[in-house]
Amino acid sequence: MPPRLEGLPPARIMDIVDLVEEYASGHTDLVTRAYIYTAKVHRGQSRLSGEPYVSHPLEVARILAIMRQDPETVAAGILHDTVEDTAATIEEINHLFGDHVAELVDGVTKLARLDNSNARARQAENYRKMLVAMSHDIRVILIKLADRLHNAMTLEYLPSGRRERIARETAQIYAPLANRLGIGWLKGALEEIAFRHLHPVEYAEIDDKLKEGFADRKAFLEETESLVCDSLSQAGLKAEISARFKLHSSIHRKMREQKIDFHQVFDISGLRIIVEELKDCYAVLGHLHTLWKPIPGRFKDYIALPKANLYQSLHTTVMGARGQRLEFQIRTREMHQMAEQGIAAHWRYKEEDEDDDSFDKFEWLRRIVESLQEETDPKDLVDSVRLNLFPDEVFVFTPNSEVRRFPRGATPVDFAYSIHSEIGHHCVGARVNGRIVPLNTLLENGDVVEILTNPHRTPGRDWLKFIVTPRAKQQVRAWVRQEQRLRSTDLGRELLELELNRFKADAATHLTDDRLEGAAGELNQQNKEDLLVSVGFGRLSAREVIHCLLPKEVVQGYEKREKSAIRRLVQRVGGKSLKAILVKGQDDVLIRFAKCCDPIPGDPIIGFITRGKGVTVHSQMCASVQDFSGDHERLVDVAWGQEKKDEMHTVTLAVEAVDRPGILAGLSSVIASCESNISRIEAESHHDRAGIRLDVQVHDLDHLNDVLKKARDVKGVLSVLRVAPQTR
Repeated sequence: MPPRLEGLPPARIMDIVDLVEEYASGHTDLVTRAYIYTAKVHRGQSRLSGEPYVSHPLEVARILAIMRQDPETVAAGILHDTVEDTAATIEEINHLFGDHVAELVDGVTKLARLDNSNARARQAENYRKMLVAMSHDIRVILIKLADRLHNAMTLEYLPSGRRERIARETAQIYAPLANRLGIGWLKGALEEIAFRHLHPVEYAEIDDKLKEGFADRKAFLEETESLVCDSLSQAGLKAEISARFKLHSSIHRKMREQKIDFHQVFDISGLRIIVEELKDCYAVLGHLHTLWKPIPGRFKDYIALPKANLYQSLHTTVMGARGQRLEFQIRTREMHQMAEQGIAAHWRYKEEDEDDDSFDKFEWLRRIVESLQEETDPKDLVDSVRLNLFPDEVFVFTPNSEVRRFPRGATPVDFAYSIHSEIGHHCVGARVNGRIVPLNTLLENGDVVEILTNPHRTPGRDWLKFIVTPRAKQQVRAWVRQEQRLRSTDLGRELLELELNRFKADAATHLTDDRLEGAAGELNQQNKEDLLVSVGFGRLSAREVIHCLLPKEVVQGYEKREKSAIRRLVQRVGGKSLKAILVKGQDDVLIRFAKCCDPIPGDPIIGFITRGKGVTVHSQMCASVQDFSGDHERLVDVAWGQEKKDEMHTVTLAVEAVDRPGILAGLSSVIASCESNISRIEAESHHDRAGIRLDVQVHDLDHLNDVLKKARDVKGVLSVLRVAPQTR
């Protein structure tokens, strides 16, 4: 059980009312009425533990009261499951308890399904629901966190599969969320409970070791605390000192990340010193360093550089008495309150005519809401949320000594976009600590960064491979999408011009703004630009637009001639290939095959729109296709059509064989028996192995598979693989 809740009897309504009255008197009626209503609608319901169901909302409300939340939030905590699990309605809650309470209950109800599944297909929507709730009213998440804490405290009553799923979700989503909100004790409680259920063996091992040395650690801390207390008093520094013990989950995480064993974790326990004024923090720090030698590299000033969740404190580790290391945390009382309660320490409901900057103090929360507004791709949204929930931060400086905070892994491009989008769009390099560095350089704590720009430079898609901040990713994606739209507009016009040439029609006459606007209306496009983009992206075929641009009799006459038996005969006699590739109904104009993979008929393929080159056809297994995955609008469906039966395609085979006389002759013989031809051979031997590269000509994938099967049957051949053309 979390330390803050240890030793408490089961929650009762009078206890909750007393807690609320301590910090917000005059609301007994609201909280009591909420309890009476909840007890009524949950009557007859029980938890898996056998307790009456109403015990759960009471425990949630007590946690919120301990967090000193406003009476409406506490009342909503009591009511939070009524709409989800009973016949109660939001309208009824609104009528009985007012708009504010109803909105909070409705917000928590919308989040209820967050616990039901971890399926990837639902993850983005679940995150989106949470973001909507957070942006609307942060108290919804506080209720949800209190709800999750009590549910986690009773996980032992659940079946093992469900227990593990909820524990994992608690560790991966809710504990980091509590941390980002700065609610330290709640984050620690959620992590500890989840760790105990997910890693029971490791938890037990750490617990045994903690118990073994607990008496010695306690005695050492008491002795040191007394010494520090007397010393600070003599120096005229008033301070409150208490012991701090590291949680099992934190110890395990440190052991895993630093690859150390239990006895190498030196900050299992420490002392926390709370003073009244900021200046006293540094005075106490200096005094401690006169008593013991500080350990180099173990001092952190989170007062000058607060964490993203507003955590502030001085951390220093010293070599204490008897050669034992000891960590001190030094902070003011206000900082301590923030470290324990985070946004819950100062959140209050904001009336329309009141100002409250608590939301603005959490920059990450603004970023996460911006992600919700700007991201449309579910995968990008999930990545953005995770990035903001699980940061490992670095602090860097502008040339003017302004501090900027970034997730670890950030680059100068992230820095540039944090200043202004135009700086990001036109950055060409960076000077870090006075030295020119590439744009993909990882920033480190303390770096001084200066961005170099060129008005003629624009973002590249490759930037998405190394930038990490949501703002930078959104800006680059927006730029790329705009550039793609311009390219597809040009390509759409080219396709229409080519199609008009087939009809021997003048492009200048038919591709006027008025004619294109008319065609756009007939084809349900917003305007002529959207029409050209749709043709360029392959959403519309050029032939469909031609039907709108040319007289009906002209189009029908051409298509009749195109399908005539005489024309097909002329095509065969002339040796012209039939449609080799079909692109959403378009003819094979502006089609080319990618040299990086050289697909052959039968290979799964995909098309990629390239400005001035039409559609480039790749194998779906091509490594380049992975680079295009972010450009969904430029990917088009393509399929193999018909081609001449005697058409041959070259593929490269890599053969590993036993180095013996006749191995090449054997391979050549079986390949020839398959009516295939070898156009090129490379061979080398090493010890008793031979490596052979063959360029083999085949009709299609079935033909290739026949060649591969027979080649693998040759005596001495160990393996035969098809390889990419670039490895030739």
